[in-house]
Amino acid sequence: MPEPSLLTPLLSSRPSPGSFPSPLLLWRTGASFVAAGMIAGAFGAHALKSKAGITPDQVSAFTTAAHYAIYNGLGLCMVSLHPRFSTHRFAGPAIALGGFIFSTSIMALVFNKERARLFGPVTPLGGMLAIAGYISLAF
Repeated sequence: MPEPSLLTPLLSSRPSPGSFPSPLLLWRTGASFVAAGMIAGAFGAHALKSKAGITPDQVSAFTTAAHYAIYNGLGLCMVSLHPRFSTHRFAGPAIALGGFIFSTSIMALVFNKERARLFGPVTPLGGMLAIAGYISLAF
C-alpha cells in the first residue's frame, strides 16, 4: 500500500471531526496573507512613496508590515502541510490572528497616526501572539 502523501491533509476539504482549524483553512489563510503582503509591498514601493506627507520612516514601517504578513503567511502554509501541526488548536489561529493584528496595526498607524493611535499598543500584542503560536509548535 502506498504511503499517504504529505499533501493529503491539504487536499482534503473535509477536516477530520473536531479538527479546527482545518489544514485547508490554514493553507487558504496563509496564501491570502502572502498575497496581501505582496500587494501591500507593491503599494508601499510605488504609490505610498509618492504620497504627500508620508516620510521615509513611514514607508519603511509599511514595508516591514508587508514583509511580516508574507512571513506569517508562509508559516501558516508550512503548518498546514504538517500532519501533526495542521490540527494544532493554538498555533495556527495564534499565528493568523497575531500576524493580522501586527501587520494591519502598523499599516493603520502609517496612514493616520492620530485616528489609529489605539493600534499603537496593540501592535506588540499581535507580534507576541504570533510568536507564541510559533513557540507552541515546539511542544
